[in-house]
Amino acid sequence: MNKKLAAALSGGAVLVLALSGCGDDGDENKVDAWAKTVCDQAKPQIQKRADAQQIIISTAADGKPADIQAADSKAFQDIADADRALAKSIESAGAPPVDNGDKLQQDAVKELNATALAYEGLKKQVDALDPANQQKFADGLQGVADGLKKIEKMDQDALAKLQSGEVGQAMAKQQGCQKATPSVGGTGPAKPKPGASASQPAASASKPATSASKPAASASASASKAAE
Repeated sequence: MNKKLAAALSGGAVLVLALSGCGDDGDENKVDAWAKTVCDQAKPQIQKRADAQQIIISTAADGKPADIQAADSKAFQDIADADRALAKSIESAGAPPVDNGDKLQQDAVKELNATALAYEGLKKQVDALDPANQQKFADGLQGVADGLKKIEKMDQDALAKLQSGEVGQAMAKQQGCQKATPSVGGTGPAKPKPGASASQPAASASKPATSASKPAASASASASKAAE
């Protein structure tokens, strides 16, 4: 039931996982120091997001509506909290020491906070669904999946500028910004279709848009399953 939603959510992983590239060793400089400050603080939030995404992805495709509702609600709130914490980390680190650093910082903070608010909106949407009515629940879940597609782009845009140029290269070298392995499971075995895997968004730092386009196939399959 939750496949389409899981796939849509995996695209959101691009936000932080796209930073997981391999950088060449080099002397520490001001940009590296700034990146280390941000990534050290970001590490637990990246883990929190990965765990929240895995909860949805691992929820059984034929799981009970009430279980899916609870899992999705918690996951959306966890991702919202993580995004706000990421925004705070970037804000507290100050502007990166590059051209237009102030704008890069302000845009990232603004967009991360907006994304957090959007995830909280999805949480409210999920909470309002009636798990006792399977057809209405499936229809509502489809609406959530549609909303999640829009948030995907917000998620990617939030750090897109930071991920480019000298700042992006510096962040890619930091351990704190590397891909996180989910430390939790879900209510059932994950059976996403090829291309709907949470690991794929992080496969390449140079192709974030490609990995994000595949996720959206997992929550409408869930919705249609719920309607059966």
